[in-house]
Amino acid sequence: METNWAGNHTYRAAGVHAPASVDELRDVVARADRVRALGSRHSFTDIGDTTGLLLSLAALPAGVDIDPDRRQVTVGGGARYGEVAEALHAKGWALANLASLPHISVAGAVATGTHGSGDRNGSLATAVAAVEIVGPDGAVRRLTRTDPDFDGSVVALGALGIVVTLTLDIEPAYDVRQTVYTGLPWDTVLTDLDAVTAGAYSVSLFTDWAGDRVDQVWRKSRAGEPPADFLGAPRADGTRHMLAGADVAAVTGQHGVPGPWHERLPHFRMAFTPSRGEELQSEYLVPRRHAAAAITELRRLGPRLAPVLQVGEIRTVAADRLWLSGAYGTDVVALHFTWVRDTPAVYGVLPAIEEALLPFGARPHWGKCFVATGAELRAVYPRLADFARLRDRVDPTGKFGNAFVDRVLGPSAATGG
Repeated sequence: METNWAGNHTYRAAGVHAPASVDELRDVVARADRVRALGSRHSFTDIGDTTGLLLSLAALPAGVDIDPDRRQVTVGGGARYGEVAEALHAKGWALANLASLPHISVAGAVATGTHGSGDRNGSLATAVAAVEIVGPDGAVRRLTRTDPDFDGSVVALGALGIVVTLTLDIEPAYDVRQTVYTGLPWDTVLTDLDAVTAGAYSVSLFTDWAGDRVDQVWRKSRAGEPPADFLGAPRADGTRHMLAGADVAAVTGQHGVPGPWHERLPHFRMAFTPSRGEELQSEYLVPRRHAAAAITELRRLGPRLAPVLQVGEIRTVAADRLWLSGAYGTDVVALHFTWVRDTPAVYGVLPAIEEALLPFGARPHWGKCFVATGAELRAVYPRLADFARLRDRVDPTGKFGNAFVDRVLGPSAATGG
């Protein structure tokens, strides 16, 4: 049976089909009763599943078509970030941001609101200038930023159709220096988060939520020699992996040595299995104004998290206007958890985390493990009801629906909503 990357979800789909062309994909969609796109399988829930047919986009042309005048690139729905980045860099171009994994598909990352880090960096979806989506009748709809449905159609959970191309903003290629520091005092984070996260283009803090210091700070800078000491935290004395005992060959270059943007912004190299490969993940995006209080709550929960936690990560994401983005309307601090692959144990601690974080307006990441109900999600995602109406208009028969979408939005009108 087919499973997701983590192996914690076995797909219930009747079958998997890999069309070799967009025309073939359109024909399959038009004839299907229920259908969903299957990306790189890096989601940790049933968000990508269906009782109908799964369509793998891996056989479609990746298509990295650069328009230098518009500073944009158009890529196929099955393209992975690592492939796109290498093709762009070879032509002297770059994306403004990347997630920690280059292995994920562009369409899947955008659809779930996946992000990198940086006070002024939006989620990956904010780079989208246009999207082409195959709708329930097999027709292709193209939406650009001037379309009134655009802001609801980018981070869309796969509920509006099959994305076959995305047009992304690009910029000239640049170098990045990545430097790791160890033992940053928690008091510094809680009293002056701005100084911590504004110190570089992208900043990630790794912690086990215990003790009085952050274990590692990964700073990625586009300019200048990195300091020997960062707010009381010294430089690491060797290459570091955020997971204790893991192979450091898998991580991108450190020690402040400049390198191409796509070989520094991700945490992991494309050629290696990301992280340990035996894990589950959760993440909650908290409005920045509540960051210190939310972090304090997680430190209080630290002993309860310890038996199932591999590592926690803190990042920042700039506000955007995309309806289902975790950063819709507000700058956020992303609180990420890499768990051991023990589904009952992980879901056993999630209610305590959400009881602590949801009152601060925390938004669960769509592609990762959470237990929040539809009502709780509507309270923190203010455009969720608007998106449900858009879904009902674009996909009135619920062809692109599934159990996950039904839990989040409620069933479509045609299927009993």
